[in-house]
Amino acid sequence: MKKLYTLLICIIILGISNFTYSQSPYNYDLKYHRLEWKVDPAINYIEGTITSYFEPLTDNFSNIAFDLSVNLTVDSVIYLSQKILFTHSGDTLLIDLNKNLSKYELDSITIYYQGVPDPTGFGSFVISTHEETPIMWTLSEPYGAKDWWACKQQLNDKVDSTDMFITAPAEYKVAGNGLLISEQVIDNQKITHWKQTYPATAYLIAFALTNYVEYSDYVQVNDTINVQILNYVYPEDLEYAQENTPNIIDVFQFFCDSFMVYPFYKEKYGHAQFNRNGGMEHQTMSFMGNFSHHLMAHELAHQWFGDYITCATWEDIWLNEGFATYLEGLTAELELAEYDWDTWKAERIANIVSEPDGSVFCDDTTSRSRIFSKRLSYYKGAMVLHTLRWQLGDYVFFNSLRSYLNDPKLAYGFATTDDLKYHFEQNCNCDLTNFFDDWYYGEGHPVYMILYSQNANNEVELTIIQEQTHSSVDFFEAKIPIKFVGENNDTLIILDNTFSNQKYNFNLDFKIKNINFDPEQWLITSGTSIKQIFTNENNFDVTLFPNPTTDKINIYFPIQTKINSYNIYNTKGQIILSKKLEIYSQSLEIDVSKLPSSIYLISVTTSNGNIIHKFKKDVL
Repeated sequence: MKKLYTLLICIIILGISNFTYSQSPYNYDLKYHRLEWKVDPAINYIEGTITSYFEPLTDNFSNIAFDLSVNLTVDSVIYLSQKILFTHSGDTLLIDLNKNLSKYELDSITIYYQGVPDPTGFGSFVISTHEETPIMWTLSEPYGAKDWWACKQQLNDKVDSTDMFITAPAEYKVAGNGLLISEQVIDNQKITHWKQTYPATAYLIAFALTNYVEYSDYVQVNDTINVQILNYVYPEDLEYAQENTPNIIDVFQFFCDSFMVYPFYKEKYGHAQFNRNGGMEHQTMSFMGNFSHHLMAHELAHQWFGDYITCATWEDIWLNEGFATYLEGLTAELELAEYDWDTWKAERIANIVSEPDGSVFCDDTTSRSRIFSKRLSYYKGAMVLHTLRWQLGDYVFFNSLRSYLNDPKLAYGFATTDDLKYHFEQNCNCDLTNFFDDWYYGEGHPVYMILYSQNANNEVELTIIQEQTHSSVDFFEAKIPIKFVGENNDTLIILDNTFSNQKYNFNLDFKIKNINFDPEQWLITSGTSIKQIFTNENNFDVTLFPNPTTDKINIYFPIQTKINSYNIYNTKGQIILSKKLEIYSQSLEIDVSKLPSSIYLISVTTSNGNIIHKFKKDVL
């Protein structure tokens, strides 16, 4: 008997193994959802009926799966008017259709469930209050849709259209995706019907309900398109909202003019207030913690970058958040915002370089805090776009973004970083592999030291030394903008920097008083140091030997010299070795064996003047 039992177990395991590898229950294309929910914002509970139309993407499709938290109870699954078998474990609802469907054969299934959602992430299903009035909202990004409804949560399938019916106490208004079709009151219960006709991914489907006050702004996009901006706000904040939401009109027009017409123009755009500090870009209806300019601009930008074209993996989250952050910044560049463009850039760069590591590529998609890292996914993602814009020029940069948005293979679908890279490369007719390897996959940022001298004929010799804050990048190639300022004039010179310790020679028609490195903040960098080196005009120079060195650096003077002191600087301009001497000598030996391998600057103060030279320290 024991042997027979073991044999049966083996057969079952083998069958499961064969099923797993021969057919995926997620291998189908969603066509339509009828979403029916019964809720009360004062009660943490949901009753749901989800009817999904789908097409198998393979023949002999006999099992279908949906994502749904095991915290919710599935009452029944109806298929062809009959209750059918299912298993519900590990947040997966696996349904046996008891028949084989053909590839692309349209079919439907209905799931009845109920229970108390167990919120994850940012609070996927929340009940709260404002002014003692109940409010309920959903926020499913990144993995929270399954916490409250039976969905296909993967970033590979958007449902083509939805009808959402929410039954709730009649005193509340319900905000949702798409167009408001009807509000019908029956026995003190209001059934609100929202219809969405554009493709949508699961995490962008949402609703919120409380005692909202409703009003609208409008954007005349062109001669034929007038888009409603529908606002659902708390009664106590109505005046504040009405003062601020019209500020989005010029931004809306700017995004349409710069990129493409609002991709959901046949429906609406809207704001629904909720109890969070930030916002969430639910398709056609952003949920807003406030109505500040930067938050409204950020969430609106997502309708193009995040909702219309959605990142295909959470590793590529910068395609959503980096873009929305950068477009938020562009409103400041065009003076559509109350914040200053230069300040906006400086604050974001300062945050990025506050730590020496971190890539825009999200290397841990199990961590919500890593996916939505403000420093990396938002700020670094945005400023990498800014740097790429500088390298390619405005014409190519913005044409590339328009090309990306108008790609029919990506429209209302999903994209990877490689898809974006392809459109940039097609428009610039260049290979950007190295740029993306450095700035998207690579970690850290460059640190620069600029050495320069200018002789009596105003001939300038300049050296750019670069160090990297993380070993994942050997060198950040870039066009380096440097502004030279004289007594009554100035000039900007752009230097193509392809390796460290690169020298440049050019003439100016004025004496340099000051140098501004990257004055418009195109580059992500920190602690740039600028040093004027000794010019041999007084026939007084020194020799450094050996250079490079591994342990000691020797300095030889042409004559017996009074040496007062020396400082050694790293590429951040920080003094790392310093000593007072007050000696007469023709040579000076300094032990640098404990210094890390790098480029350094040594400044020696003597009775004949200050002498500055660079040297390289190699590994022992």
